[in-house]
Amino acid sequence: MMEERPYWNMEIEPILNTPQMRELQWGKMPRVLKWQYENSPFNRARFDKAGVKPEEIKSFEDFAEAIPPAGQPEVREVIAEVGLDMEKVLHHLFGEERMKNLYLLTTTTGTTGVPTPYPNFKAGIADFSEFASRAAWRAGLRAGHRVALCFGLSMHAAGTPWILWLQDYPGVMLIPIGAEAGTEKILQFMKMYKADIFLGTPSLALHLIEKAPEVLGEPVKNLGMEVIVCGAEPGAGIPEVRARLEGEYGARVYDAGAGYGASCEYPIYQGMHWLADDLAYYELVDPETGKPVPMEHGATGLMCATSLHPEGAVWFDMRFTLGDIHQVFTEPCPCGKTGFRYKIVGRSDDMLKVKGVPVYPASIEGVIQGFVPRLTGHFRIVLTEKPPRVVPPLKMRVEHGEEVKDEELESLASEVGDAMHKLLKIRPEITWLRPGTLERETGKTKLLEKQYEE
Repeated sequence: MMEERPYWNMEIEPILNTPQMRELQWGKMPRVLKWQYENSPFNRARFDKAGVKPEEIKSFEDFAEAIPPAGQPEVREVIAEVGLDMEKVLHHLFGEERMKNLYLLTTTTGTTGVPTPYPNFKAGIADFSEFASRAAWRAGLRAGHRVALCFGLSMHAAGTPWILWLQDYPGVMLIPIGAEAGTEKILQFMKMYKADIFLGTPSLALHLIEKAPEVLGEPVKNLGMEVIVCGAEPGAGIPEVRARLEGEYGARVYDAGAGYGASCEYPIYQGMHWLADDLAYYELVDPETGKPVPMEHGATGLMCATSLHPEGAVWFDMRFTLGDIHQVFTEPCPCGKTGFRYKIVGRSDDMLKVKGVPVYPASIEGVIQGFVPRLTGHFRIVLTEKPPRVVPPLKMRVEHGEEVKDEELESLASEVGDAMHKLLKIRPEITWLRPGTLERETGKTKLLEKQYEE
C-alpha cells in the first residue's frame, strides 16, 4: 500500500546525500553550466568576469574556485545598471528563454528591505511540487487532511505557489485563507471548515494562541490541529518556540524552508533534512571571503545553491545565496530518514556584533520564548546605529506577562540577562512594555526596530 512507504519518492530519497547522488549531480552539471552561459546574461557575465568557460569546469571543486557566489548585492548592482524597470531586471537575471515561460510572479516579504521578485517559471513548478510532496509526506499529510494555507497570498513567495505545488498531492484539501484575512477570520475559517493542518509562519501560529480564547472562546488546542508546518522565518527551529507550539496546539510541529528542506518527526529538533539533492546542489561558503566551507558535521556558513534544472531555476540559480547562515549535520539523523540536515543560525544581513560577538535575532527569540508566560514572547531589538556593530548594551523592548507585577520586573530583567549572557555572551538593556503593546504580525515579524537614518 502507498501509505506504508517511508518516502514520497522511493527512487531518489533513499540515496540522498550519498556518493551515488553526487555522481548523479555532476552528471547534470556540465549541461547546467552550458545552459546558464548561453541563456542568462547575469550568469554569463559572472563566467566572463571569472575568465572561465563552462567546459573548463571539470569538477565541483573547479566550480567553487572559478565562480564566486552571488546574492542580493549583485542583484542591486544589476538594478543600478539597468534601472528600476523590473521587467529589464528580470530579463537580465533570468534570460529570454525562462521569461517566455514566466507563469506566476511573487515576491519575498521584504522584511530586510525592498521585496525581491520571486518568479515561478512553468518549468520549475514541477520541481517545487516534487519537493513539496516529499516534505508533506514526511510530515504525515495523507488523504483526507484539510490544509489551512495561512501564508500571505498577495504576492508572497510562500503563499499562492503552494496551491500549485500541492495540486497533485493525493486526497488533501487546501483552504487558502491567507494571512491577509486577519487572525479573527483565520481562526473562524479553520474551525468552520475543520482544518487539521496549519501552513504558515511561526509568528502567526504563536499569535493565534493568544487570540483563540478571545475570538473562539476556547483554546487553540480545541481546533484539533494534527500538524503545524511553519516556514518563512526560523521560529519552528527554536526549541522554546517549537515546545510552545506543540504544547498549545497538541500537534506535531515541522519546520520548512530556506531551500528544499523540512524537519522530521523526531521529538528533539534535528534541523531540516535537505530533500532535493537531485534538484539543486547545496554548498556552504564563508560569509566574508566567499570561500567554500567543507560540508562536515557541525560546519557553519552562508548557504548557496545551484539548480540542476536551469530552465525552471529561480534564485537558487547558480551559486546563489539568499543570505541565510546554516549549520549542517551530515551524520545520520536519529529519525532514520535520509538527507543531510541544516539549522538556520540567522541571516547574514540580520547579524549584530556586540563587543565583537556575533548575535542573531533568532537566538535572542529562543531566550525570550523560554520565559513565557512571564513574558508574552513579543519583543523588539532597538538599533540606534546602522548594524552590524552595536554599541553595548543591546537595547530591547520586551513585553512582560499579564500576571507579572511591577515590583517583579527588576528581578525578571536580571534573569533574562543572565540567560542571554550564558547562551549569547551579551547582557541587554530591557525597557518593559505592557502585554499587547507591540504590533502583532500575521506574516513575518520584524524583530529589529531601526531608530537611525539610513
